[in-house]
Amino acid sequence: MRHRRTRNKLSRSASHRKALFMNLSREVLQHERIQTTEAKAKAVKPEVEKLITLAKRGDQHARRQAMSQLGQDKFIVYKLFAEIGPRYEDRQGGYTRILKLGPRKSDATEMVLLELV
Repeated sequence: MRHRRTRNKLSRSASHRKALFMNLSREVLQHERIQTTEAKAKAVKPEVEKLITLAKRGDQHARRQAMSQLGQDKFIVYKLFAEIGPRYEDRQGGYTRILKLGPRKSDATEMVLLELV
């Protein structure tokens, strides 16, 4: 039974979903704003918020945890810990926002902007 399981599967296998979350998290942290579907944005938002909370902590273990979630991209991890983490030092949460853009023309999927506040 799946009682109280809230993660969205997004019609993907576990490995595909993990790769999708890794890529979307990298893009959000690199560009600080991405355009994606509403379902993907709602699924990846908690992952990005957890990464920023790790960056606020700033110790070596937090860096290694971030590296495991973002892949072996040292530049993104450096930006996360050097720029993004200190920016939200006094904020308790809510580091990202989702802005609705309306439906996509081809298949009418709701598109959103996922951006850092």
